[in-house]
Amino acid sequence: MRRRLIAAALSLLLAGCSTAQVRQEQPPLSKESTFVYVENLGVVTDWDPASSYSNEIIAMQNIYESLTIYNPVTKKASPRLATSWRASPDGRTWTFTLRSGVTFHTGRPMDAAAVKASIERTMSSKSTPSYIWGAVDAIRVDDPLTVTFTLKYAVPLDLVASSGYAAYIYDTAAAPDLKKWVSTGRDAGTGPYTVAGWRKGKSDELTLKAYPAYWGGWDRPHYTTVKYVVVPDPEEAWQRLLQGEVSFVHRLNPVLFRRASRTAGVRTADMPSFQTAMLLFNTASGPLADVRIRRALRKTIDYAGTLRVLRGAASPSTGVIPEGLLGHVAGRSPRQDLQGAADLLAQAGYGPGRLPLRLTLTYAQGDEDQRVFVQRMAATLEPLNVTLVAKAMPWEEQWARGKRHGQDIFLMYWWPDYADAYSWFANVFRSAETVQFNLTYLKDRDADALIDTLPQLTVTDRAAAQKTYAKLGRRLLDVQAAAAVPWVVNYQRAYLSGVQGYNDNPAYPDVVFVHDLRPVG
Repeated sequence: MRRRLIAAALSLLLAGCSTAQVRQEQPPLSKESTFVYVENLGVVTDWDPASSYSNEIIAMQNIYESLTIYNPVTKKASPRLATSWRASPDGRTWTFTLRSGVTFHTGRPMDAAAVKASIERTMSSKSTPSYIWGAVDAIRVDDPLTVTFTLKYAVPLDLVASSGYAAYIYDTAAAPDLKKWVSTGRDAGTGPYTVAGWRKGKSDELTLKAYPAYWGGWDRPHYTTVKYVVVPDPEEAWQRLLQGEVSFVHRLNPVLFRRASRTAGVRTADMPSFQTAMLLFNTASGPLADVRIRRALRKTIDYAGTLRVLRGAASPSTGVIPEGLLGHVAGRSPRQDLQGAADLLAQAGYGPGRLPLRLTLTYAQGDEDQRVFVQRMAATLEPLNVTLVAKAMPWEEQWARGKRHGQDIFLMYWWPDYADAYSWFANVFRSAETVQFNLTYLKDRDADALIDTLPQLTVTDRAAAQKTYAKLGRRLLDVQAAAAVPWVVNYQRAYLSGVQGYNDNPAYPDVVFVHDLRPVG
């Protein structure tokens, strides 16, 4: 890691800050230190905190903050910008008390009016992740540090307010056209770091610097600079970690992870997640519009073999929802059935001795686990007279192609927006005219009706919610065969031993809360 003189560090950190920011008395940043995070895909697809819904979460959670944050130990919401909250007995009125003395990176105060303005802007944006506020009927400013939400129906608003997406509180007055203003790599958050530089499409894509007036303070050693670099090749990422050029690699293949666990100067972390690998089948057009072929494909997947070859990087999937969340169904173990697959293909006119079938599949460039899975899937399909044409793509290109119905199978990861299973169904499987993440293109009104009951049931009747989730899983996976869930991701991280205080939070996938870390050495 590089070190610079204290005076140089302070001049860099204060450059570009508003007068209001500089005037605030803060403990000095005693030493500049840099945390370098390796990502295999491009980092930022959308800078707008109202609509951001992709990889940039790894940076946005260090720039912006929400009212609450999910605590994986208590499995409840904990204070963040709100210090406390209370709900009415019917769960339809929620009052939050805000932290005092917080300022945005623009220098303006974060208060109840700013909370109301930011959430109302997010709601009115009609962005994909803004659905989290769907229950909100009205927001009232009671005093500068108190804000009350009135709901149309009961939801766990303290948990909603901890969402990794669309729950950010931001300065809506930062610019007349905020979306245009942030699109160039500027921000209006309250978090510990602010944007120092953005180079879209470059390897050294994004740099953040410490915000001196951060309410959490800088009174102990912290990283003052955060860099996000894009390295698609896992071997290169590993070598750069060994050389000390980077601090943290969020994903290594099983071979490299085992090597990292035995390497001096490197720490590893291995833990289950809320993140599922999903094969989304094109139900609207092409050969997979035939449900028999979709069901056949589900039967060709070698679920057990996938777990073996990923060697610790994956856990068994029992359906759409991973263990640890309401709606998880235990004991449901999908198995490979090649004869059953051949029979279904034959019914559709394909397979050995019949018409050949050619399918296109897209997956994430640089993701070794997906690459290994796709290679094995192609080898399995070949004897069935099915050719799988697979293409590794940068995420933005893959997503753009998917929104044009540009593939038969879309392989991606999904995780909940907050610690609740609803987002799998509301975003991936619910009918929608505009394609965002509903990349099966499914239109099933019966499933939609069940999905729409989930938010309220989660609060009012959790047993009924559990039954509804189970029914939806059966309908979407078994009846419609709209998708397959071959594994649940185990997070396997590698980072320099001088990085102290790292803890993984499954509600914020791949996010490192850098202000919580302590650089040593």
